Amino acid sequence: MSEAKHTALIVDDEPDILELLDITLSRMGLDALSAGNITEAKELLGKHEFDLCLTDMRLPDGNGIELVKYIQENVPSLPVAMITAHGNMEYAIEALKSGAFDFVSKPVDLTILRNLVNTALKLADKSPAAAEDIEEQSGLLGKSKAIQETRKKISKLARSQAPVHIHGESGVGKELVATLIHNQGPRADKAFVPVNCGAIPAELMESEFFGHRKGSFTGATADKQGLFQAADGGTLFLDEIADLPLSMQVKLLRAIQEKAVRPVGGEKEVPVNVRILSATHKDLAQLTEAGEFRQDLFYRINVIELEVPSLRERPEDIPLLAKHLLHKIANEWQTETPELPGETLQALKDYAFPGNVRELENILERAMTLHENNIITPDDLQLPDSNNNSDDSDINLLDPALNQKEKEVILQALEKTRYNKTAAAKLLGISFRALRYRIKKLGIE
Repeated sequence: MSEAKHTALIVDDEPDILELLDITLSRMGLDALSAGNITEAKELLGKHEFDLCLTDMRLPDGNGIELVKYIQENVPSLPVAMITAHGNMEYAIEALKSGAFDFVSKPVDLTILRNLVNTALKLADKSPAAAEDIEEQSGLLGKSKAIQETRKKISKLARSQAPVHIHGESGVGKELVATLIHNQGPRADKAFVPVNCGAIPAELMESEFFGHRKGSFTGATADKQGLFQAADGGTLFLDEIADLPLSMQVKLLRAIQEKAVRPVGGEKEVPVNVRILSATHKDLAQLTEAGEFRQDLFYRINVIELEVPSLRERPEDIPLLAKHLLHKIANEWQTETPELPGETLQALKDYAFPGNVRELENILERAMTLHENNIITPDDLQLPDSNNNSDDSDINLLDPALNQKEKEVILQALEKTRYNKTAAAKLLGISFRALRYRIKKLGIE
């Protein structure tokens, strides 16, 4: 039995564009129906089921964005892509904000069009993930309204190709959110490539992002693929994007707009098909006003903003998160999961967590080392006295004095057992693997 054909709706009043799109889609195995204006398109949408809609921006009886909004309200599962005049990024971004799946510029590049159609068809064959499934699969746990809203938005954003800027304090799980958007979307079978923009030396940035050709500079002994090419067909996640120097911001903007990159030492641009997700804990709008971040790049990556709530905003989720993380740590350490009595959970709920979920995990790791009798007490948490909330990104998630105390406890156990790690672990009431992990983490020689 042959597979059912996909059907596309093309909305354009230019015969040559209609013909080009019809031929291209037909060669890709799709049936196509065409409409010359919004009224005809609405009629066809009422009579037929479609897997994809391609619409021009300027139509005789209105604007393509009106059709995007109409589809969003009446056929929300239908991916609709906008065809815009070359260089008219403003309309393209307005279309994405209104719910368009993606856009393609005139003159239509057939490679870009085919990539867009293939991605949209994967979406047509994939039902949207339920918010509860996202919770179960992801580790983005919690029953609070704030986190439920976040999961709903992730599910919706996964079905778009619009660039998303993820904003939130350090430690809230911005990379986890980006991974979920990728995994729930049509690019899930391709690469998810995370890059910390603040960790790449300025002089290597261009080569890291775009690749280089052999001999293009001293040390370039072979061709090297850049991050854009590594993410081709998938998602490129630009973490701490605010840390990019202005010179690199210009080149990044060009790569995003042209959907192509030029490797260092290369003569021609290489087309790339990536979805861009970005994140920072800094205020990009403020940096843009101060001239520290390019306005045109901000406009391009911040098409949709997703705010990830801090742990302070959802204290009711802390017990669930704490138990989940503790179970995970115990599995990694191959040891029994200790109990978290009510008073310990209350102590966690009363703490402000300036370092968010990452800090919670670190605190529980340390408590695993210090606890006795398989029960974690409030004292084992060693919570800092101050509950001051801080937006400082360089916040030390664990007080150095507390790390020092833990170091001393481990060193004493090692000395007592003449540096026999197995015996020291037994004395501390933790597994050998847990002790080895802490020794490494605390830098004990």
